[in-house]
Amino acid sequence: MQNKKWALVTGASSGIGKDFCFELAKRNFNLIQVARSSDLLNQNAELLKEKFGTESFLICEDLSNREKVKVVLEKTKNYDISIIVLAAGFGTSGDFINIPVQDELNMIDLNCAAVVQICSEFVNRFKSRGEGKIVLFSSIVAFQGVAKAATYSATKAFIQSFAEGIYTELKKFNISVISCAPGPIDSGFGSRAKMSMGLSAKPDGIANETLNAIGKRLTVRPGLLSEILSYSLATLPRFFRRIILNKIMGDMTKDVK
Repeated sequence: MQNKKWALVTGASSGIGKDFCFELAKRNFNLIQVARSSDLLNQNAELLKEKFGTESFLICEDLSNREKVKVVLEKTKNYDISIIVLAAGFGTSGDFINIPVQDELNMIDLNCAAVVQICSEFVNRFKSRGEGKIVLFSSIVAFQGVAKAATYSATKAFIQSFAEGIYTELKKFNISVISCAPGPIDSGFGSRAKMSMGLSAKPDGIANETLNAIGKRLTVRPGLLSEILSYSLATLPRFFRRIILNKIMGDMTKDVK
């Protein structure tokens, strides 16, 4: 086991996490896949085995529960993991006043607390092994507050800021950090958040672009749509960015109260 090349991917069953699993398999990694759905994980593992000869270790846990995160860390301690991709996450949409507070707290636990908890363990593992790579997930909405997604955009602002901080700290240990900040993505995320994802891109290719950029850039904005939105907003004051993204989010959540 120690001589094998392993990657850990959370949120591995669908969307961006699944894209990373297939891209990493192409790059000769075996995979520790973490998600809540055992059926989807098993389907992915079979496809990866058939297509790339990839060995997979599957862990079905809900990472919004901190005790379950500890279970994942315990189960992975004997694997020589060289890259972690923390793609698990979800969003809520609509007016904050109408969203059940437990949904918001669960989102904070998954999108933020679990990321810090896993990173805390792995930066020490990577320091001991002499190198490592960390892929975190920000968003185009991370750079200003956004109505109809107030808590979600705040969680992504946290991840962006966190990535920027540890990026500098961990360089001296040969640990690379990258923040992936995509625009709207057509995946299971939209349906769970009850959003209309007409203005969205496919997750395919995000992994390839992000993995090619790790160690070279702090933040990657994968896909043409993300680049157009990001760079067209970059020169605007925060106030105007907020207005524009409020309009986009409003259109995407027009049927959500």
